[in-house]
Amino acid sequence: MAPLVAEYYVLLRSTLRTKPHLRQCLCRCRHCRIFFLTHPRNAGRRDLGCPFGCKQEHRRRESIRRSTAYYQDPQGREYKRRQNQRQRGQVEILGNPAPAPPPKPASAPCPAEVAAALPKAKDAELVEQVRVVVSLIEARPVSLEELWQMLLRVLRQRSIGRRRKIDHVVAWLNANPP
Repeated sequence: MAPLVAEYYVLLRSTLRTKPHLRQCLCRCRHCRIFFLTHPRNAGRRDLGCPFGCKQEHRRRESIRRSTAYYQDPQGREYKRRQNQRQRGQVEILGNPAPAPPPKPASAPCPAEVAAALPKAKDAELVEQVRVVVSLIEARPVSLEELWQMLLRVLRQRSIGRRRKIDHVVAWLNANPP
């Protein structure tokens, strides 16, 4: 994990060196303390979680806390009692059940090539974070379709490494054993 974080920080620092105006969008996660770029409207906030998992974990914990507090309250206990009775069929439900909410419009699906190369490519929040960062770097709005095209273009390119040739060969052999 440490080499991945080190590589992330190298890329972040080089981005900030070439685009100094993005320094105002630099934010630190309040949980894991990692630096990340955020949308300009969130610049300067100190209560943000990083898009690498802290935000989701905090949301999950707070949901559990709220739910526990509600069901320990007398009103929540009564509601839960009624729900359990309905589930057991002891109370007849009046009227029709509420209609299901309309389905959300589907965003641009992740192409199979990207999904195969990037295991987290299907994680919608991480993809959205990448889209925001690319939009900030390019100083223009970037759509999801454009992002997928960029990723496909990058994944097709051969990497220009900073390692010696033998190190590349060893890395390739480790990834693709004979």
